[in-house]
This record gives sequence, structure tokens and C-alpha cells, in this order.
Amino acid sequence: MNQQTLSAFIWSVADLLRGDYKQSDYGKVILPFTVLRRLDCVLEATKPAVLAELADKEKLGVNPEPFLLRKAGQSFYNTSTLDLKKLLGDPDHIAQNLFSYVQAFSPAVRDVFERFEFHTQVERLAKAGLLYQVAEKFTQIDLHPEVVSNMQMGLVFEELIRKFAEISNETAGEHFTPREVIRLMVNLIFIEDDAILSKPGVVRTIYDPTAGTGGMLSVAGEYLAEHNPQARLTVFGQELNPESYAICKADMLIKGQDVGNIAFGNTLSDDGHGHKKFDYMLSNPPFGVEWKKVEKEVRKEHEQQGYNGRFGPGLPRVSDGSMLFLLHLLAKMRPAAEGGSRFGIVLNGSPLFTGGAGSGESEIRRYVLENDLCEAIVGLPTDMFYNTGISTYVWIISNRKPAARKGKVRPACGRRCAKASAPSARNSATPTSSASPACLATLPRRSKTASPSAASSTTKPLATTPSPSNARCAMKTARSCWAKKASKKASPSPTPACATPKTCPTPKTWANTSSEKCCPTRPMPGSILKRPRWATKSRSTGTSTCSNPRARWRRLTPS
Repeated sequence: MNQQTLSAFIWSVADLLRGDYKQSDYGKVILPFTVLRRLDCVLEATKPAVLAELADKEKLGVNPEPFLLRKAGQSFYNTSTLDLKKLLGDPDHIAQNLFSYVQAFSPAVRDVFERFEFHTQVERLAKAGLLYQVAEKFTQIDLHPEVVSNMQMGLVFEELIRKFAEISNETAGEHFTPREVIRLMVNLIFIEDDAILSKPGVVRTIYDPTAGTGGMLSVAGEYLAEHNPQARLTVFGQELNPESYAICKADMLIKGQDVGNIAFGNTLSDDGHGHKKFDYMLSNPPFGVEWKKVEKEVRKEHEQQGYNGRFGPGLPRVSDGSMLFLLHLLAKMRPAAEGGSRFGIVLNGSPLFTGGAGSGESEIRRYVLENDLCEAIVGLPTDMFYNTGISTYVWIISNRKPAARKGKVRPACGRRCAKASAPSARNSATPTSSASPACLATLPRRSKTASPSAASSTTKPLATTPSPSNARCAMKTARSCWAKKASKKASPSPTPACATPKTCPTPKTWANTSSEKCCPTRPMPGSILKRPRWATKSRSTGTSTCSNPRARWRRLTPS
């Protein structure tokens, strides 16, 4: 059963809930039952051995937990004789038996269901007479890892969350990031460390302050395991949404990660990982979301701790807190003397230009550039994120740049990898992308023996001091051409001209007069406009009149 079929089957449970539940509340039932069925299938094979081990250790009077974990072969266990299928054998007491079954899980799993408020939903289903039908529906699917891989399960959760967000008019992008974008980011942060990560037994840490359902952490772990099975990636994360946190924690439990590394709470006001530093980091913070509710804590840290805290360089405007996550990640970087760090963060276009000189945003950009931390900025194709067509960019930040790229920022245009014939996916029911993941995931690297001038055609280092000589040469050449044309007595140009003198807009009014046909040569964005010397200017209106049939605005585009 593929991911789409499985998602559709699980979603069919909504037919049972229709009428008794609002559409926006379907996820409160479907998501926890999906997690429960997944855990139930994972423990099914080892359940008899766990129960036998429990009986033996209780007779000896010792703590059975470490022995049960070993027998279960997982980082969690269940000591109940029941499972989801056995619960159906007693329809009259299914609610009480389900509570008993969930309470028999290890503490970490019980916390997952507490975040889902599972007890409340079970009572509500029981009162509506739907509990038995919903439980029976979920027993019809096999979610064992040998049947449904961890990657497929993650995609199922993301698909379900997207559907819940769609029917409740929410933004699914707050919960997960498209896998194409994650794979691109993972490739970019690991691309310089092939030699290190290929060593047997290597251990590295990775952190996501906006973990969501754990998609970024999962893809990074799968990538490293695929290239070096003997390597280990220890994951850390923090998530604010209770349901997303519960899904992430359950996923990490199944994968054998330490779920104590996944913290719950607001990353900006309550850092769940204190003064820890990490080797790699990934993040997709919310765009354009105000941080007013945590403004007091953030400003307090900024004013009292300064650069010893996370927000020393400055604070952005309250209406958009995405740059606060950038500062948070900068504070989590391991010092260069200890090996340094490298991270990727997804931002919209606002952090690139918002704020004038001296503003909080400007000071943050200044801090990043003056400390030579920004290694590359990759422009992503539009329509990659669900329900939005805004431009997005991946910033690659590192404090251990290769010598050939020190003092430079490499811009890369991922839009050039998009298929021209692909239809637009903006606001579509299924988040798709017209970009080729394989093409996006390849950022050209400079060869160690190549000349510094041998840059990629799609990624060029930014010049530190751009010279306006090209623009001046273009203007000088244009003036010479106009002088020659004015001195020539040639026949009228075949291009259409004004039949009668009309008002031609000045460069300042081009944007508001796009329908005017007076001047055949239209200005383009970024063009330099020069008025012919015989065109007269009205002092009252500030506009020019066509006193010569060949007069028109000349477009001079700097090379």
C-alpha cells in the first residue's frame, strides 16, 4: 500500500465522524489513533517476551524497565495483555480497556497521548457511540515498519495534517516543509563534510528549533544512514504545537532516538536546550508571524545579556519574527575552534531587504556579513509551499568557510531548475513543485585546484565593491548615438509615432500609465531613461511633450 492509498484509507475515518464532529476537529481523533495503531504494530512481535520478562522481574522484586526495553527492542514498551484488536472483544467496556491499554505504555509514550488530549477524545467518542467503530476501522490497516517505512509514515502524517489544515482554513506550512526543500537543505549542509561523515563510527548532532512533525530531522538521519550506516546522527528539537510535538516525539521513539532531546514550548521565550551547541541545524520558521506575545522575554534578554545572549545584534520589527530564529541558530553554533557549525534556514524575501540603515533587521544582516557567516543564498521556485506562492530562500550559514569562499556570498537560483512546462501549483489541493529535486540539490562546488575566477554560470560570488563604469559607458555611448541620429536627415522612422502632440509620461509616472501608447519604446525595470534634447518639459505638469514625430524615450540598460 503506497502513501497516497494509506492516507486516503485513514482519512475515510472522517466519514464516521461527520455530524458528531466539526471538520476542524477530525484531526483530534484521527492523528492519535494513527499513532496508537503504529505503536501497536511495532510492539506486536515482542509483546509475549515483554510480558514474560515482566512476570520474572516482578517475582525478583527488581526494577523491570531496562529489561523490558531490551526485550521490546525499542525505546518504549507496553505491559498490558491487551492490544487494539483484543479491545474489540469487549464492546461494552472498550473505553475503560482502552484507557488501561494506553496507561500501560512507558512514560514517554504516555506523554505523547497527553499532548493529544486522548482521554478527552475517547470519552467524547464513547458518548457518541463511535468509539468501537473508530477502533475497528484502525485495526484493518497494518502499520508495521516492515509494511510502512518510517519515511512513508512521515509522509502519511504530513498528508493528514495538510488535509486538516485545508478544511479548517489554516496554513499547513506551519506544520511541515516539502520534502524536496528538506533534501536540498540537507545536501547543502552536509556537502562540505563528505570525508568526515564517511568515517566509521562518526557521531554528529543536528538541531531544529521549529521541529514540527520532525520531517527535517528524519530526512537528515535517513540521508546520513544511507551514505554511512555506521554513522550516528543525534537529533535535538523543539516544537510549540502540541499535536505536532506528539507526532514528532512518537516518530523519534520508533527510530530509537532519545525523546528527551525533543523539547516542548516556545523556542524564543523558553529555550529548551539552554547553552548547547550543535554541529548542524535546520529550520523553517513561520513567515510574517508577529512575536508580540513573547516580546517581553525577548527584549529582556536583548537588553540584559546583549551579545552574551541570543539577540545581541538587534531585534526585528514585531510583525515578523523569522529573523529572531536566525539569531537563535547563530547562538547555537559551535565555535570554529571546536569544529564549527553549518546550518540552513528557510526565509522569505523580507529578511533580505526589510528595514532601513540602523534598524534591527539591518543590524542583523550587518552582523552576519561582517562576521563572514553567510555562505550562500539559494532562491527556491515559487509554489513549493502549501497555500502560498511567495518567494522563498535558503540561507546557508557557516563559521568554517573554505578558504576559497571566505569573504564571499554565493547566490544560487533554484528557479532555473524548474520545468518550464510544469503547471502552477499555487493554492492547489496537493502541495507540488515544478522544480527538479535532483537539480536543486546540487550546488556547484569550486574545485580545490581550480582558479578562483572559474565560477559557476549559475552561482557567482558577490562583488564587494561594484563599479558603475559599465553604466557610465552605456550612457556615454547612447549620447553619441543620439547625437548622430539628430544630425542625420533620414526618412521618418517606420515605427508608429504620435499623430498629434500628446502628453508623454515622465519616468516617475510610467507605472501609473501602462496603457499609454504614445511612446513606442517602453521602459523596463532597472532601466535608465534619457529624454531627447528636443523634447520639451512642461513646468506645470512635469511631463514632456512629443514636439518631434521621432522623439521617444531612450532605454539605456547598464551591462
